[in-house]
Amino acid sequence: MDFEEMLRPKICSCGREHCCEIKRVDIGSGILSRITETTKSYRHILLVADENTYSTCGAQVEATLGSKLEADVVFPGDTLLVPNESAIEAIQGKLTANTDLLLGIGSGVIQDLCKYVSFEAGHPYHIIATAPSMDGYASKGAAMILSSMKVTVNAHVPEVILADLDILKNAPMALIQSGYGDILGKFSCLNDWKLSSVVNGEYFCPVVYGMVEEMLQSTKDLGPKLLSRDPEAIGRLMEALIGVGIAMAYVGNSRPASGSEHHLSHFFEITGLLNNEFYFMHGTDVAYSAVYTQKLREALLALDAPIARGGHTRKDWEAAIRSIYTDAAEGVIALQEKLGWYRQDRLPIYKEKWPHIKEILGEVPSSEALSGYLASVGLPMEDFEQAYSPEKIQNALFYAKDLKDRYTVLWLYYDLMR
Repeated sequence: MDFEEMLRPKICSCGREHCCEIKRVDIGSGILSRITETTKSYRHILLVADENTYSTCGAQVEATLGSKLEADVVFPGDTLLVPNESAIEAIQGKLTANTDLLLGIGSGVIQDLCKYVSFEAGHPYHIIATAPSMDGYASKGAAMILSSMKVTVNAHVPEVILADLDILKNAPMALIQSGYGDILGKFSCLNDWKLSSVVNGEYFCPVVYGMVEEMLQSTKDLGPKLLSRDPEAIGRLMEALIGVGIAMAYVGNSRPASGSEHHLSHFFEITGLLNNEFYFMHGTDVAYSAVYTQKLREALLALDAPIARGGHTRKDWEAAIRSIYTDAAEGVIALQEKLGWYRQDRLPIYKEKWPHIKEILGEVPSSEALSGYLASVGLPMEDFEQAYSPEKIQNALFYAKDLKDRYTVLWLYYDLMR
């Protein structure tokens, strides 16, 4: 993948200029040796890692940085690291007036924390990837949990991404599976983006859509090779994950990479944290959830025409939100009150555009086909259905949409099938 070309600003046929402010992306064997070069203009570097990611290359990185290393923050490796207020404060507490760079060693949460804190402090950050586990490496959005709400905070991209295949290929298999799952979820989110452009008139870029679609198609069959830790397959997956992040930077938000499947994943994470219950890694939940959002499309495709059904009253909805989201309920209610989407009547649009809507819904592979891709990388649907009760999955299908300000198939399903 030609990242140098992708990182050049370009005027798109959609009418917008697409750009990504990342200066450098290096993927390959032995890439870690380039740290001296990539950090040459910095003198006071704050290193951020957890004990697990630090063990992969932390000592080597510190030795390379030498006197440039101002301080480090190494979170415990035996407890779940959450990108919340306490983790933010732990990093901010090590910043000084001289700090000029944050250097993260890790993947999802470390990446988001460095992105958030560096942006708030007005510093650049670099990331040394330790796993091909998610698509946020090159995106502007930091996925945080603030006031018990899963929120994507608009921040900035890293200056440099270093991804050494000698490290990535030895990542825990669960992280590799998660990265593959995050890519597989693009079947769902791309469809949601196109659907929203028809129903809501949302901005849609066919070039960016095609870019993400190409990355999806190039990685969807890699499951067996990823299980065997094939370096070429690991590299292709990592390229796709970073490429998708660049696509998000092009658009300025996560729309090309996040839709209904991510909303379900956020639901399972938030309710898991609130209730001290198990939830899968982000990308794994995304992939499993994509199978279920596709089941919704299949149910909608069986409708001859859109017909509004009797829904929940406001009282019933609020009661459900308070029961499900507990401490986060007020934030969820406030978001939907601000959006006003429950007060909108979308049925006329559905009736007018139903043939086009059905055409879009029919573009995604079947839920059975998606389950097959997951099984190929060692993620059988039975694991998901045993981990989450039918009631929890059904609640996710109805109420995960309330966590976000984004139209997806979850709203279409709620409007027509509740």
